[in-house]
Amino acid sequence: MPYRGRFAPSPTGPIHLGTARTALVAWLASRAAGGAFVLRVEDLDAPRVKPGALEAMLADLRWLGLDWDEGPDVGGAFAPYTQSLRRDRYDAAIETLHRRGRVFPCTCSRKEIESIASAPHATEEAMYPGTCREGPTHPERAASLRFRFDREDARAFVDGVHGPIGAGLGAGDFVVRRADGVHSYQLAVVVDDLAMEITDVVRGDDLLSSTPRQIVLIEALGGRAPRHAHVPLVLGPDGQRLAKRHGAVTVREQRDRGVTPELLIARLARSLGLVDRDDPIAARELVRAFALDRIASSPVTMSA
Repeated sequence: MPYRGRFAPSPTGPIHLGTARTALVAWLASRAAGGAFVLRVEDLDAPRVKPGALEAMLADLRWLGLDWDEGPDVGGAFAPYTQSLRRDRYDAAIETLHRRGRVFPCTCSRKEIESIASAPHATEEAMYPGTCREGPTHPERAASLRFRFDREDARAFVDGVHGPIGAGLGAGDFVVRRADGVHSYQLAVVVDDLAMEITDVVRGDDLLSSTPRQIVLIEALGGRAPRHAHVPLVLGPDGQRLAKRHGAVTVREQRDRGVTPELLIARLARSLGLVDRDDPIAARELVRAFALDRIASSPVTMSA
């Protein structure tokens, strides 16, 4: 299939430099491949969505010189591109998983699961111990739905930045619909990638452990998993993830400081290893020489 990439931010606040850096890589990968670039909005977690955040994000991305072929403001063949308008598709996917015996109700609380996971014998992969696999342990409670992740579901895959990833990462039953009825990130992103014919996913490596789950889930729905590449995180001078405490870490704050888009693109590109100095450069000028294998697989430090 022709290359179809995407960027899928959540409208929960301004775009930070780390998010802008990942968006730049996703955009460059699509443009270098001569493919389509899709912008999709992940807004299912309604309490975290901030009024006006979507419009501000789109404006910041365009200011950086990034554009998209399909999205909430430009439309496209696979509209709508906002998850809150796609709930019927997620319900249909859950019905499919029900028919195939891949989901079960779970009434365990997060506190109960965390207490088991903190036991000396527990591992990250065994976070959920399968307590409700044979039936809800607390029938009086509202139940979430979990995907039944069996031993044979473990997948190895090759990441476009990190290389071979062994089987076992992200193993364990996981939630596809919360007890309050909200569809999970894991389900929504898979249904949307499948429906929108996404061939390549470029995103932050804080989502690396989600990939095996999404590969298995998309296969359970009868689809074929896209290729994945996870961009390393951006850290502040203190070695912690870049955050507000480090100063002007949003694109808008940089813009208000008088930084030009070409200068900010240069800083982001240098942190990725795509250029060796901070000479101003437009995003489009990076397309010709772009390749994912030029990006280092370790986190980088940036100061605002």
